[in-house]
Amino acid sequence: MAEPVRNPRKKLPAELAAIDADNCTGCRACVEVCPVDCIVPVSQYAESPGLQGWCEIDWDRCIGCRLCIRLPKKKSSTYTMLVCPWEAIEMVPIAELPAWVDLAAGPPPAAEVSRSRLRQAAERQVHLAKH
Repeated sequence: MAEPVRNPRKKLPAELAAIDADNCTGCRACVEVCPVDCIVPVSQYAESPGLQGWCEIDWDRCIGCRLCIRLPKKKSSTYTMLVCPWEAIEMVPIAELPAWVDLAAGPPPAAEVSRSRLRQAAERQVHLAKH
């Protein structure tokens, strides 16, 4: 009998951060601000790390805090700082993650490799949200 899928977080957020790999430059600014270390750098070429790289979100660890998109403003300031200068990160409702993967899995040919892995992760989150 298969063991049931368990949520690794205490509470499942309504939406999770997702990085459009085509817009991501791999600058890792988002990695620095993530409080749960769920953002990981990905290299398209294993033999040349850093060349044509981007970042991905580990949806099992993402808590939906939005810090990877914008740093909160101070009450005394009206300015809110964007973390990602390329606006490659967006919040996606969990039910929409599988469809999002089909649109933003990364640059070809890397997308073909990452799409099935990301789709599995997205479908896992949908399953967790339903149970």
